Amino acid sequence: MTTLDDLRHFAITRSLFPPTTLPRAIEALGFVQADPIRAPARAQDLTLRPRVTGYRDGDLERLYRRLPIEEDFFINYGFVTHALHRLMHPRTGLSPTSANQRAAAVLAFVRAHGTVHPRAVDAHFAHGRVTNYWGGSSSATTRMLEAMHYKGLLRVAGREAGIRLYATREPDPAIGGAAARRARVDALVDVLVAKYAPIPGASLSFVLGRLRYAVPQWLPDVRSALVRARHRLSQGEVDGQKWYWPADQAMVDSEAPETVRLLAPFDPVVWDRRRFELLWGWPYRFEAYTPEPKRKFGYYALPLLWRDRVVGWANVSRQNAELHATFGYLAGRSPRDRAFKRELDAELDRFRVFLSSP
Repeated sequence: MTTLDDLRHFAITRSLFPPTTLPRAIEALGFVQADPIRAPARAQDLTLRPRVTGYRDGDLERLYRRLPIEEDFFINYGFVTHALHRLMHPRTGLSPTSANQRAAAVLAFVRAHGTVHPRAVDAHFAHGRVTNYWGGSSSATTRMLEAMHYKGLLRVAGREAGIRLYATREPDPAIGGAAARRARVDALVDVLVAKYAPIPGASLSFVLGRLRYAVPQWLPDVRSALVRARHRLSQGEVDGQKWYWPADQAMVDSEAPETVRLLAPFDPVVWDRRRFELLWGWPYRFEAYTPEPKRKFGYYALPLLWRDRVVGWANVSRQNAELHATFGYLAGRSPRDRAFKRELDAELDRFRVFLSSP
């Protein structure tokens, strides 16, 4: 009989696997969510830190050109393996016709120049400015390049001071028939479930619904994939709540590692807030966009994992090359276990190395 302890062990040991190489860690994760906030490091780097041996802040961007990965939308924007990237394409083309004509001109320019900075494209075409999603002003060229990237006409070839550099990519072959589309969507579901398992039934439809960003061209197949997933996946019930995990994996009774980990707000262990509350009994919130007087945890609180329990949170910053950390605990104070203090100090030491120059 599956218990809540089993689910916690399963969630931790599957996701926080022993540190390995960067390519192998990305292959195991399939997708690493990106976020531009650096507090004290970007989410993608914080996510990879405990999973990659010797990982330093910014390694993903520095090594991007040599890695078998792409920047793309999956359930959010981030970094995906080539195999996952192929599952999501081809996406539908640009419209209306006028946009297609401009896209064709931009595509020819990028093809002629190899890898381009958006400023070079803007200087050549002078597309002007448009209102962006947040109501501010963005370069129309930037918006065009982003749309062409999303549609699979361009790829991100690297970054310069954080700005995406673009190159052309070969078009994907069309998918033949309904059966092929369903197979692709089912494979995407399996990637998603493998990444965030175990998934509570209350979250399953929400999590799979996020695939609308990955494959908007196959949205009807995403809806029907939920029905198939509920029959195909392994499942169990705990306290009246059904849980799902990959069909080829079994719950294994194991001891939680004697380790403290500071987790990113978008770490796979943390990402599904509903699952987080069910597993650990309290509602973690990401408060970077919450007005300061209303924050309970802090601007960029990192959940604090001890063994298989999330016992609190930390806010970490760099000040004059020094690491500063403040903590909050659910019990009002830190665990009394002497091992906790030892392991917390070890985690802060790992954090200092991670933030140091490579």
